[in-house]
Amino acid sequence: RVYLAQITWEPVPVLLSSGTGFSSYNGGGMNGTSTMMDFLEEPLPGVGTYEDFNTIDWVREKSRDRDRHREITNRSKESTWALLHSVSDAFSGWLLMLLVGLLAGSLAGLIDISAHWMTDLKEGVCLAGFWFNHEHCCWKSNTTFTDRDKCPEWKSWSQLILGHGEGAFAYILNYFMYVIWALMFSLLAVLLVKGFAPYACGSGIPEIKTILSGFIIRGYLGKWTLVIKTITLVLAVSSGLSLGKEGPLVHVACCCGNILCHLFTKYRKNEAKRREVLSAAAAAGVSVAFGAPIGGVLFSLEEVSYYFPLKTLWRSFFAALVAAFTLRSINPFGNSRLVLFYVEFHMPWHLLELVPFILLGIFGGLWGAFFIRSNIAWCRRRKTTRLGKYPVLEVLVVTAITAILAFPNEYTRMSTSELISELFNDCGILDSSKLCEYVNDFNSTKGDDLPDRAAGPGVYTAMWQLALALIMKVFITIFTFGMKVPSGLFIPSMAVGAIAGRLLGVAVEQLAFYHHDWAIFSGWCSPGADCITPGLYAMVGAAACLGGVTRMTVSLVVIMFELTGGLEYIVPLMAAAMTSKWVADAIGREGIYDAHIRLNGYPFLEAKEEFSHKTRAMDVMRPRKSDPALTVITQDTMTVEDVEAIVSSTTYSGYPVVVSRASQRLVGFVLRRDLIISIENARKKQDGIVSTSVICFTDYCPPLPPSSPSVLKLRSILDLSPFTVTDETPMEIVVDIFRKLGLRQCLVTHNGKLLGIITKKDVLKHIAQMANQDPESILFN
Repeated sequence: RVYLAQITWEPVPVLLSSGTGFSSYNGGGMNGTSTMMDFLEEPLPGVGTYEDFNTIDWVREKSRDRDRHREITNRSKESTWALLHSVSDAFSGWLLMLLVGLLAGSLAGLIDISAHWMTDLKEGVCLAGFWFNHEHCCWKSNTTFTDRDKCPEWKSWSQLILGHGEGAFAYILNYFMYVIWALMFSLLAVLLVKGFAPYACGSGIPEIKTILSGFIIRGYLGKWTLVIKTITLVLAVSSGLSLGKEGPLVHVACCCGNILCHLFTKYRKNEAKRREVLSAAAAAGVSVAFGAPIGGVLFSLEEVSYYFPLKTLWRSFFAALVAAFTLRSINPFGNSRLVLFYVEFHMPWHLLELVPFILLGIFGGLWGAFFIRSNIAWCRRRKTTRLGKYPVLEVLVVTAITAILAFPNEYTRMSTSELISELFNDCGILDSSKLCEYVNDFNSTKGDDLPDRAAGPGVYTAMWQLALALIMKVFITIFTFGMKVPSGLFIPSMAVGAIAGRLLGVAVEQLAFYHHDWAIFSGWCSPGADCITPGLYAMVGAAACLGGVTRMTVSLVVIMFELTGGLEYIVPLMAAAMTSKWVADAIGREGIYDAHIRLNGYPFLEAKEEFSHKTRAMDVMRPRKSDPALTVITQDTMTVEDVEAIVSSTTYSGYPVVVSRASQRLVGFVLRRDLIISIENARKKQDGIVSTSVICFTDYCPPLPPSSPSVLKLRSILDLSPFTVTDETPMEIVVDIFRKLGLRQCLVTHNGKLLGIITKKDVLKHIAQMANQDPESILFN
């Protein structure tokens, strides 16, 4: 079955666009009598641009860039100055990537340093300098290694106010100050978002994914959004809410890319080229979030990008490297170093351990599916009830509950990044954490290797504290993600998995210690040997839960490898990541970002899913049989007044142009925005253009009486090569065309006559209807 024969581009002799982005039969220009002026020989400001909440025309944008590049190449042979201009144009992409990496890395360093300081501010202050966080404050202290967090320079609030830190009243005062600071930070964050930049809330990845597919959201990547997101991200993370800064850092980096695009003409004036920069900026955002340049590029390719040519791959890697090194140079001693959670496990994993690793993958898939369903249900309730009218109150209530529950438990009181780092840690001789309080027996110690030992009281205390922390984070994250503050999901998901993994790792470790004679252990885990590494289980669990929520696979494994520096653990990570994806996909096909895209009604056409229903173009096109006739414009018989009446009485983004209403023979397609701008400018600047002037979209207009007003020629804004399909074309072909070419609309013909139109929104509604979903959930055009 060859359906491509049913796809026609008629009546167009040339498919590629001309220098203005549109085809021409005879080269364009001025033809006809002297009174017939082609008003748009020079493009007008605004013509060819897009309105807010509309989709770009990928074909037109890429054609424009090809024409621009061809013109620069041809001129480079004429003079030295033109040659230099050609070289600078070719180099401008790399220069822009350098600037994006520098700015994104600098802002990430500022966010990281500020968040660490403000997080510690909830528990105390440094007397040597209030601008030091707890770790930096104790650098010059002479305290022992085990008491390194109790240096005299750092004072808790009870020590500062009461003069001592012991007793019930001191505990209550520290508790109270912790909650008050958390409420102050979250209140300031939500007020700034609500008052100055509403787009600064949330993760930003669903919207960036939609923007990269060609959708226009004015202001989402603007300067105010960047400033407010940077400030409020620090406040939100410092408040102790169950959120991370990694997802919002992708939004911050894309804001940097979008703003810097205005410095270069070819990116400022071309929406498709700008999206290449945003794809690279997304990679830089992940790079500064995790210290994973390669993983950032793969994340951009696998998760968010819609159009990702080969040159964008190398430029993305360059931007990610620049961003990572910039961040390291700004904050070389914090968690922002190139390896965020450095691990050094002394024993390799055994093949039989794949069983618990796969169990962690199953847990991650179940957690991911549960979280997505619960969070989407809560967010939908927030949108459809009065709850959504009080975002400030919601943030304060969730913050208060989080702070009250978090303070008594040391594993929820510490920052989530510190918690993950401690869970990943492999216990050594000098470790003073409760997780490492085993019954010591150093007789069989070899170097840094410690044998599996019986768990001491500290380990058991840590286990039930971690179990309570797991329950809290599983549920509180559902209500936190999606509030009107910047909120990322990477770190909270990793924390849930790391806790579950550490609990399972300690359980397997103790099982092997007390039952080393069992058949499953006897071959490889002898008494006194270091067999089980609980930190490895935490790392695998973190990857499993993150994969279950986001459905990442290859990029997730690479990010985890770069995150921890553990190259030899790629197989356990891949096993857990793939298992979590399979389990989560069996329950629901959508990841968290796709689910939020559908919840918000964004017109995103997923390229990973196949359309297998046997419907035809005539089943989807508009108008339907019961609808009014399709609104069209004739090529040379309608006046300015007629066209203005059509524009004012409809809300369509464009109109087909036909030879006549009787013949319905297709000539081309004209955008609504271009029509409005062209007519307004013609009335102001061209003599003789009045309401009764005829609009002509052809080279040769029909002769008019001498007393007639001037003819307004708008042929240069007419797309003479609109994509068309026949009414019998299967919808699987139509959907494929929309996905691969990024179309806004496609015209439907029968024997050369125009029958209707299919827009991207129509395709999305049809896909939703075939999936037994609400087709009216697609809100935007």
